[in-house]
Amino acid sequence: MREVAWITLFFAGLLETGWALGLKYTEGFTKVAPSVATLAVMAGSIYLLSRSLSDLPLGTAYAVWTGIGAVGTAIAGIVLFGESRSVARLFCILLIVLGIAGLKLCSDL
Repeated sequence: MREVAWITLFFAGLLETGWALGLKYTEGFTKVAPSVATLAVMAGSIYLLSRSLSDLPLGTAYAVWTGIGAVGTAIAGIVLFGESRSVARLFCILLIVLGIAGLKLCSDL
């Protein structure tokens, strides 16, 4: 069941990326459709995170969830909004990915 929890957590992180992106389109929650969609994706993300916690340590799961969301949002910002692609920024994103992988590997010990 632990592998299912990791897969669930991965999708929760992807949904976190989705709601972070959605916030850009809500314009401070003044636009109804993007706001409703963002809140729905947010609820799905938190639900999946909570499901993964039945088999994963809280600190590890939360850090991985936010890490996936941070990396996904940073990459989406580069691709969709023309944000900086500097070597330093990409290196920092890589460090987050390595941290996520490290937490996954260490939690199975």
